[in-house]
Amino acid sequence: MLKLKRLFGTDGIRGLVNEELTVDLVYKIGNALGRMYAGKYEKLLIARDTRNSGEMIEAALSAGALSAGLDVEFCGIITTPALAYLTKSEKTLGVMISASHNPANYNGIKVLAEGFKISDDDEIDIENLILEKQPEYVPYGEIGKMNSSHLKDKYIGYILSSYDMDNVPYKIAIDVGNGATGALIDKIFGAFDLNYDVYFNSPDGLNINEKCGSTHPEVLSNIIKNDGYDLGILFDGDGDRCLFIDKNGNLIDGDKLMAINALKLKEQNRLNNNLVIVTIMSNLGLEKFLEKHNINLVRTAVGDKYVLEKMLESDAKLGGEQSGHIIFLDKATTGDGIITALETLETLTFFGKNINELINEIPQYPQLLKNISVKDKKSVMESKKLKEKIKEYTSLPDFRLVVRPSGTEHKVRIMAEGKDEGLVYSVVNELYEIIEEIDKY
Repeated sequence: MLKLKRLFGTDGIRGLVNEELTVDLVYKIGNALGRMYAGKYEKLLIARDTRNSGEMIEAALSAGALSAGLDVEFCGIITTPALAYLTKSEKTLGVMISASHNPANYNGIKVLAEGFKISDDDEIDIENLILEKQPEYVPYGEIGKMNSSHLKDKYIGYILSSYDMDNVPYKIAIDVGNGATGALIDKIFGAFDLNYDVYFNSPDGLNINEKCGSTHPEVLSNIIKNDGYDLGILFDGDGDRCLFIDKNGNLIDGDKLMAINALKLKEQNRLNNNLVIVTIMSNLGLEKFLEKHNINLVRTAVGDKYVLEKMLESDAKLGGEQSGHIIFLDKATTGDGIITALETLETLTFFGKNINELINEIPQYPQLLKNISVKDKKSVMESKKLKEKIKEYTSLPDFRLVVRPSGTEHKVRIMAEGKDEGLVYSVVNELYEIIEEIDKY
């Protein structure tokens, strides 16, 4: 029988700080992690992004873990993929305190074990400990110990040893979104002697992702056009996503980045089984482009966890999402924005072409995505009227429609794609109005 998760979404536990994600809940999560893993792992690595709630959540989480006998090591502000690498290299457990691309009033908890997000079954077991049982405490002599970590340098060293970036002929603007990537970017990009400038790297605890970063590409786009940059690179709050912008200010999404990197990986014999794994949200143009180059594409449900599962199952080395969450599995166990950026810069020098020359071959089918805020995602998705409309439109030829609840926010996402741009827009707008009407009642 399928068990439904009650706290964990598609990317950990996430919610509004002090409303949904409270100190009490976070303490219980820490205690549950201790009870689940104290006998299996020696320590819990805790990292966070730049949100003002991060230290509060870190304190509550660590208190819960310590009370259940798990040692805690604080890694400070680093990216989610940096923490994933450290949990793998240290063969231990980790928690990333972040709400990724969400605004500062949200925060979240992502649990990692030896490089990977924990399984659905483990998440359900942790939920049961949190929701159905009282915290349990070890005897005073077995309480965990805590200390600060210097492991960040281990991740930086790994990245520097993995790439050679001395011949990149571009002036680059980088937007770190006042997030976690800002704590690493100069130590990595600076070491490669790249010609770059960093923007939005003055976090105050409240400005993460605020009119900057991967969710607001138009800001860096204007900087690039006005100040004569050749390229722009965008990151999200916790550094697992990366998008590019060309010299004309046009956004280059994850689909296009996967397309051009797939060609390089194939040439380098790194593209196992000539296979790329994407989600149902990826553009049909990517599929057609890869077909032309004899590269197979497989789609999964939305969520990097599902992409990774399929990659491991099929021994694929490249996969990801249109949003810029891209996994180079021979280099990292999760999407890593810095790795994506370096791989893409390497691809440009590998082919000796600028990014526009490489992406011009990729067709782009008209696609529209709209998010609508709702009070109750579940009741909206169970509406008979909505289900009938979705069934009607999904049966159309040369047309794709995806309507799904967000895994992290009170929103429903509508995406339509097809050869007929007018049809794409009319369907999305019609469904938007239907959802608005349903949600009123």
